[in-house]
Amino acid sequence: MTGKMTLIRAIAALRPRTPVSTTASAKMALRALAHRWLMLDAEIKEHEAVLERLVRAHAPALMDAPGVSTGTIADMLVVLGDNPQRIRSEAAFAKLCGVCPVPASSGKTNRHRLNRGGNRRANAALYRVALVRMRHHPPTREYVQRRSAEGKSPREIRRCLKRYIAREIYQQLCTEKPASAFVKST
Repeated sequence: MTGKMTLIRAIAALRPRTPVSTTASAKMALRALAHRWLMLDAEIKEHEAVLERLVRAHAPALMDAPGVSTGTIADMLVVLGDNPQRIRSEAAFAKLCGVCPVPASSGKTNRHRLNRGGNRRANAALYRVALVRMRHHPPTREYVQRRSAEGKSPREIRRCLKRYIAREIYQQLCTEKPASAFVKST
């Protein structure tokens, strides 16, 4: 058998006899666990579908951005709260997410380091988007190669990418008119 779900469905289809042996008892326990797994899997898919509908209602253009997932947008919407217009600038949003550059210069060396402040969940979401883009998005891969040739370290390149992604998300979530409120079904 190949695939995790195929194996779980096969285990769920087991028909053990009465539990008179340890093998039959183990089959019963495995079957119960497989049924629970399948039920939870279906419940997770339902919740993910609802979350995707809600996110698409609030940020449809952002869903098409490379590397940005439903979970990333949901994390950003939670960070922004009920009033995204309170974030007055792209720099303020970057600071909120912990991706604003912090000067770390010394002597003739002019550098910036990663910010350890801000919302860690938003920072982690931006990190995931940056990693996906670094691996699969051709323009980002070209950017990484160019910055590497300039002598930037991978951490510095990720910091710059996260700031760029934060700018992109700010433009979509904070500057456009907010989407209509949730429609209550009666």
